[in-house]
Amino acid sequence: MTATPATPPPALRPYLTARHELLWNEADAFAAEHVAPRAVRMEATPGRVERKVADLMAARKWFAVTVPPAFGGLSAGHVAKTVLLHRVGCVSAAAAAILQATLIPVGALLHFATYEQKVRWLPGVADGSLLLSIAVTEPTAGGHIGGIETTAEPAGNEWVITGNKVHIGNSHLAGAHLVIARTAEAGVRTSHALTAFMVESDRPGLSIADHRPGLGLHGFSAGRLDLDNVRVPTENVVGEIGQGLSVAQSSSILYGRPNLAAVSLGIHEAVAATTTSYLKARPRYRDALADLPVLRDRVGDMEARLRAARILAYQSVHLLDQGLPCDAELINAKYLGHQWAMQSVQDSMELHGAQALDREYVLQRLWRDIQHTYPPAGTGEVQRIRLADAAFDEDHIQWSERLAAEAAWAQPDPTAA
Repeated sequence: MTATPATPPPALRPYLTARHELLWNEADAFAAEHVAPRAVRMEATPGRVERKVADLMAARKWFAVTVPPAFGGLSAGHVAKTVLLHRVGCVSAAAAAILQATLIPVGALLHFATYEQKVRWLPGVADGSLLLSIAVTEPTAGGHIGGIETTAEPAGNEWVITGNKVHIGNSHLAGAHLVIARTAEAGVRTSHALTAFMVESDRPGLSIADHRPGLGLHGFSAGRLDLDNVRVPTENVVGEIGQGLSVAQSSSILYGRPNLAAVSLGIHEAVAATTTSYLKARPRYRDALADLPVLRDRVGDMEARLRAARILAYQSVHLLDQGLPCDAELINAKYLGHQWAMQSVQDSMELHGAQALDREYVLQRLWRDIQHTYPPAGTGEVQRIRLADAAFDEDHIQWSERLAAEAAWAQPDPTAA
């Protein structure tokens, strides 16, 4: 287990309320007691899906951190969500991934579901009896939403869904999946061709392939869903017919990208702590490796990246909690947060020398885990294109602004302790 700060750094204080700091301490204590002992086992048995950590987080209502109290949630906002993912991610990115994967479809329900649908689905998320996944990615389309081939055909008061989804986070834990499917004929503009459906895991025709561990995030499942004429009632349509692109894009920007920025930050912080601990303890000549100027120079670069990534991650979600337009900030936090963490992990591997090659050493896990924060919610190329849109003032849809009314309830009460 790596050392982590007991209290938030001063630079984060402008973004944190007293309630956030309590949550920070709670998450650190939880990670130390419940996650750290399991992280070793998760790493040793990559073919096993971790369920107990999910149950323990659910008992604290963390899967409903942004859900209003009317539906059983904490109504703590996006900064609070980042605190949880960041602090748990310092100890286990896989455990943080389990949390973040359900939070994305929760965001979609908050923004697009009817009141009746929220009453139907969100209390189960809040009490931990129902985890969710969002199923967008496909075998041939990848993250290209316009290339989705899964279809949904109307049949009376039902829809019949057929297709395949891959890399679906929490595929083996979720009791329901938010599936994006094509509901229009070929040639119709993508913005009107897709629809979102809630599909329960026990629906006939829905099958989930056996868990196959990935490069990293051992204990977390990101598997394949096969839908063979799966029937769902019209009541399971989330949003309007033809609004699936909006459901997917807004959820990715407002939840997926800041979530991954937070997970990357947790990994980054663990890398920095692991590196400095090693260099201080490793003797060289009459001093320690930490005293060599050439190594301190590289650690200084690592610290600069970490501090910048920390500010980006928290500033962006602070703006989101205020209902301010911040799509580009959320995108940038994900893009640079991953990129900087990747560089720091690589530097750490080199600074450790042969020690980094020890299979049992924590650094290998951190190196493998950080690879998993690159593709989801858009690769680096996608993020740069979106940032270029902002530079040219062509980012016409600002989901953070458009959904400000829905985000405003999540603002922490400034009077709360």
